[in-house]
Amino acid sequence: MSEQTALPGTAATTLPATAAETTPDNPWPLQLLSQKLKVHIDRAPAAWVEGQVIEMNRRGGNAYLTLRDVDAEVSLPASVWTKVLDRQNMPLERGSRVVALLKPEFWLKTGRLNMQVRDIRPVGLGDLLARIERLRQALAAEGLFADSRKKPLPLLPHRIGLITGRDSDAKKDVLQNAALRWPAVEFEIREVAVQGNTAVSQIVRALRELDVRPDVDVIVIARGGGALEDLLPFNSEELIRAVAAAATPVVSAIGHEADRPLLDDVADLRASTPTDAAKRIVPDVAEELASVRQAREYLRRCIGRLVDRETDRLASLHSRPVLASPEGMVTVRSEEIERLVRRSSAAVSSTVVRAADQLVHLQAQVRSLSPQKTLDRGYAVVELANGRPARATEAAGHAVVRDPSEAPAGTALSVRVAQGKFGATSTGEPEQGEAHARDKV
Repeated sequence: MSEQTALPGTAATTLPATAAETTPDNPWPLQLLSQKLKVHIDRAPAAWVEGQVIEMNRRGGNAYLTLRDVDAEVSLPASVWTKVLDRQNMPLERGSRVVALLKPEFWLKTGRLNMQVRDIRPVGLGDLLARIERLRQALAAEGLFADSRKKPLPLLPHRIGLITGRDSDAKKDVLQNAALRWPAVEFEIREVAVQGNTAVSQIVRALRELDVRPDVDVIVIARGGGALEDLLPFNSEELIRAVAAAATPVVSAIGHEADRPLLDDVADLRASTPTDAAKRIVPDVAEELASVRQAREYLRRCIGRLVDRETDRLASLHSRPVLASPEGMVTVRSEEIERLVRRSSAAVSSTVVRAADQLVHLQAQVRSLSPQKTLDRGYAVVELANGRPARATEAAGHAVVRDPSEAPAGTALSVRVAQGKFGATSTGEPEQGEAHARDKV
């Protein structure tokens, strides 16, 4: 939609209501854009900011400042009435750390954005310490300083990441003391600014570079002490959170005992000085060799005692009768086996003899019942010679004469005696006298 927009000193014309509605055929006048920017900027509230004064020029009743961020390469020009500066107990100088109440202003004719300083105050040591303490409590409440999240250092790091100042004594202390304690240790060094407004960004960038390297086992952030203002980068919330997020153990080696920077609280290990850091992250090779010798001696004694104890135990076992003369047990069992074999042989022999006698007796019984024995005693078996059975109940070939009537006179007979057979002819029934004599017999 469009609306009637009239510029001062001109007739009312139809102009786009918003910047998005402008076109090459229906543009805004530059004056209208400047007016809208001024209206928008004038609505912005004043804000307290912290920075460092890097430039300051007084010109009559005005002074022109350049403020720079304390942790980044960001600067902003500002103007202030000299009467505001004159209210300070101590005059501001270049390098002063201040907090200022800034209100943005847009100069319509020149199109310049200016920051008007309505109030400015120097930041003293007390203010810095109070601010650091408030940040310490806030980060502690988040759990960033908890012991449970601190990572253990490796027993023997192969490669150490070192973040320190360029050609600093802290760097030399760490390298020399670590090499003296463990000559084989290697370093991955990042030289950065350790104070000033670029220190935080450089330290954080170096920390992240070393943290992603798998060959770096531990990271040391070292600086050789300094005033509280010089150590402010190590109290930066950005750096503290970067250390807390690192996967590699981080050692703080800021040589400043009077004030404890926040880096000491979040680091996995706090060393009092760079030299102390070198001593605590790598073992002493002489001490380790002595420990190895002691361990070997201890193992030798333990093994010696074990061998002696087992030797005595074997001797005790060997002295027992069963082991002193093991063949005795075999001899006893052998004699017992021989005795059992003899008893078994005797029992088997006795059984065989009894069975043989029983067999002979049974043979004698069987033979005594044999028809041949009866024939041997003088008896004879008379059979019909034609083989026809004398009785219907007898089978063929067994026509034994049992009654004289079965062999009438003239009947051919076969007589079996002990030594064979012979033929005979029946004479019939015997006389009465013979039959009577037979019956008597």
